[in-house]
Amino acid sequence: MTRSAWMDGGAGVTVRWGVAQTALGAVLVAASDSGVCRVAFGKGRDDLSMLFPHADLVEGGEDFAPLLARVAAAIESPGDGADIPLDIGGTGFQKRVWQALRDIPAGETRSYGALAAGLGKVGASRAVGRANGANRVAVLIPCHRVVRADGALGGYEYGPAIKRELLRREGLSF
Repeated sequence: MTRSAWMDGGAGVTVRWGVAQTALGAVLVAASDSGVCRVAFGKGRDDLSMLFPHADLVEGGEDFAPLLARVAAAIESPGDGADIPLDIGGTGFQKRVWQALRDIPAGETRSYGALAAGLGKVGASRAVGRANGANRVAVLIPCHRVVRADGALGGYEYGPAIKRELLRREGLSF
């Protein structure tokens, strides 16, 4: 999806979607022809309607089922979905942050400050935090791997229990 289509709520884009059941609960998965554009725990069509109010939202379909299953498998085993294509929109800075998140190996964490420093933006930990919070594809862009500077778990859009479990599945304990 082009940046302008993202900015215009998916205008002219077909977004296929479905909900998969995982051990962490129901997860919404949505994709354009270019890749996955939404992964969210406990969300449904209403979430997509708000994110993509001008897109043609199409539920399911035979051609969507394999992608839905791949994303669900990546949630069950975080770190296994690196080859799933993404359609993430975002600014240039957000994309750099999201790529830095994808570059964190499974079983490791980083603080916002460490991510900022790694991007050559020492002191930009708040901007990195905002970019992290703008991530729309949970687990596939592993924002759950970001912890507080003091090593504490920190926040997560879908709650500390899901974050803790994702990290546990990667061999970490919090």
